[in-house]
Amino acid sequence: MVIRIYRDKEFELLEDVYDPGEDSYMMVDAALDEVTYGEKVLEIGTGSGIISLFIKDIANVVAVDINPHACRNARQNGIDVIRTDMFSGICGKFDTIIFNPPYLPTSDEERLDTWLNRAFDGGPSGKDVIYSFIENVRNHLTPHGKVLTVISSLTDIEDVEDKFRAHGFKVDTLSVHKICFESLAVLKAYLA
Repeated sequence: MVIRIYRDKEFELLEDVYDPGEDSYMMVDAALDEVTYGEKVLEIGTGSGIISLFIKDIANVVAVDINPHACRNARQNGIDVIRTDMFSGICGKFDTIIFNPPYLPTSDEERLDTWLNRAFDGGPSGKDVIYSFIENVRNHLTPHGKVLTVISSLTDIEDVEDKFRAHGFKVDTLSVHKICFESLAVLKAYLA
């Protein structure tokens, strides 16, 4: 077990769970800016639970992850979490849905035979998981709901924005950070 600190919060990180990096911290900041008191929030792919950890005192949060190690880790960090694959078994509608998707283009040779692979493997184009998410997310949003997600320039940010628009969303870019070999953008997609 490793201890991490972001802002004023300390959280635990277990083996086989995504180690929060710039993308996770960008999502924490976006969630704190965008989520309002009393909202019903769904966080998909909670991992260690870091994003939910920061907003659980202001919102009614439901967190999910497919990785059993991540579910255990989030629980250790005080997050109620359901082990499921994206929207499977999720009922009801949410004001905000947060998703830090696996967005890295990943070839068959690059795939790892571990649960951790699910945290970064976006398929050959990096868009497989985010496209599946976009095709289903509207069914789980309230009429004025919004989505917060992070995308890499390696995945083609504009293409992902166009996919949201094709499904009836307006899209705003909340922040962009250049790190190493890519740029990361936090997108807010909301129903028109």
